[in-house]
Amino acid sequence: MSADHPTLPPVRLRADAELARDALAAPLLADAARLARWAGPDTRVDAGGELVDEQLPAAAEALGLPADEEGELRAGDAWRLAVDTGLVEIEDGESAGEAGAEDVPGRAAPGENLALLTGGSPRDVLALWLDGFDTVFADAVAPVLDDLDQLLDEDGEIDVDALDWDPEAEAEFLEGVLGNLYLLTVSEGGAGEGPVPLPALAASMVVPDDMGEPTDDVLEQVSDAMMRLDEQFRLLEPIGLVEYQPLDEALMVEEGEESAVSVDDEDVTRYGMVRLTPLGLYGVRARMLEAGVGAPAVGDLADKGADALLDGIAGYPEAAAREETAAWLAGRDALGAARELLHAARGSDPGSPLRRLHCQQTLSLVGPEAEPAVREVLDDAELGGLARVWLAERGAADVPAPPESMIFWLAIDTIAAQLDAEGDLEELQELIEGLTGRHGGFFEAAWRVEHPATAEVLEAMGRLHRDKGTAKEARKAAFKARSRGGV
Repeated sequence: MSADHPTLPPVRLRADAELARDALAAPLLADAARLARWAGPDTRVDAGGELVDEQLPAAAEALGLPADEEGELRAGDAWRLAVDTGLVEIEDGESAGEAGAEDVPGRAAPGENLALLTGGSPRDVLALWLDGFDTVFADAVAPVLDDLDQLLDEDGEIDVDALDWDPEAEAEFLEGVLGNLYLLTVSEGGAGEGPVPLPALAASMVVPDDMGEPTDDVLEQVSDAMMRLDEQFRLLEPIGLVEYQPLDEALMVEEGEESAVSVDDEDVTRYGMVRLTPLGLYGVRARMLEAGVGAPAVGDLADKGADALLDGIAGYPEAAAREETAAWLAGRDALGAARELLHAARGSDPGSPLRRLHCQQTLSLVGPEAEPAVREVLDDAELGGLARVWLAERGAADVPAPPESMIFWLAIDTIAAQLDAEGDLEELQELIEGLTGRHGGFFEAAWRVEHPATAEVLEAMGRLHRDKGTAKEARKAAFKARSRGGV
């Protein structure tokens, strides 16, 4: 019965204009824009496009920062982002080719993309921000060079083999962490807009799903992952991707040392707390889509056909499905929308029962203008039942009584849809028990229903009905249905 559902719940994104404002306010991008405006004829860069050391104090001053080591580091980070996103254009310098010769510095000037920050559309700004996110992501998965001297080979170049660094594995790990954080944010009953403890996020990547009590070795891996993630989230926060409360430095004392700060072991926030910002949700989703991951957003289906709507919301939580259908209906006239929905609800494929359920739910949002379209399908074997339900709920007159075959077909179709929707088990049990209680001889009629899911539905009723005698009747009826169908 089941159709393929999206692997991720739909996300509610803010409007592009709002996200663009958030992007412009991200500290790192704002600093990069300031330096791009500051760059001029006297700005000097080295052969790699980095500011020469002599320029860093002035760059820090341009950002309103002290010309100390921290200020110069921040200015250097902002400059690299400006270069990578095209906010600055570089005329490369040249390295000295011979001993005793001097490097020839390059020049820098504001780039073409700088104008996009003030004169471009919100999409232009967000595209530029995504380029910046890519740059910062690459920095976050780069190796940590604690002792550079030990990594240099005889020619003074970094010995990559000595780094013990797998760039693909590092990138895959951080992508996985951001994916888990995204899932926790968009899932019903997940973190929502609240922060996620860093240990839980690290454990989600390290601890096997089938492991009960983690071993000491696994706990050590979680601890190592937390330390790495602490560094990475500190890098990702200035681009506006996350809000991050760092790991308490009092926890980072070496074994055998005592912290001078008193710590509370009950306070989980000391171990780091992180949440995706609305801009971060947009950015992580963009990376997922680029990687071919299905990551729907509420509103994606508003300009699609009814078939895409009914199939698309199959895996949506109830509130998101209702929001999506309301957006779809908003741009259409009621009568035309109803006809399109009813046409899309037809079919005998495995996903058709759930499509009809969603059709019925969507039609409940449509006004009385849809009545002519609904009456047109009263004699349709697949749609006549739901049409009568819609008319009855609105107190319409002259609604013909359904034939018995349609009543039982609708019952099978409704249960098939509910099974596919994987909703509340207790509600489904009440539906099943209500149907069998209202209709004497239900199973004697049900096994004869010409519906592709009849046997599966009856088997499910046998599993779910809480009365043992009735459950046995359901299983017998399922056997008859399979025998009749030659299955």
